[in-house]
Amino acid sequence: MYSIQTYTEITHDIRIVVQPVYMESESDIINSKYVFVYFISIENIGDEPVQLLSRHWEINDSAGECFSISGEGVIGRQPEINPGKAHKYNSYCVLKSMKGSMEGHYVMKKNNGESINVKIPKFSLISHLLN
Repeated sequence: MYSIQTYTEITHDIRIVVQPVYMESESDIINSKYVFVYFISIENIGDEPVQLLSRHWEINDSAGECFSISGEGVIGRQPEINPGKAHKYNSYCVLKSMKGSMEGHYVMKKNNGESINVKIPKFSLISHLLN
């Protein structure tokens, strides 16, 4: 049995927790398609609300492929996150190899209009086939 790793980063009183999971049932090893789902919690541990405006990802795999993804919100939403609350969602990534990593940041806006970058911790995407 393999364990699920958790990655955490705190920036500007926003705690980001990521749990990636290899999806063997969705992957196709013969065609070099490795599917990973990641679960993210964005928790406001500060004392003022923030709104998530956009995201930016850097994705790398052990086959040497690197690419960036940027866009508004997460899964079609730009949630406001009040103090003591969290926004949770999950998404997925498809790699051409059994191993890779993701990292990035969210752009958020405070009530006073100030924009802040909130770091998403670098996390590993590793097929349990390598364990």
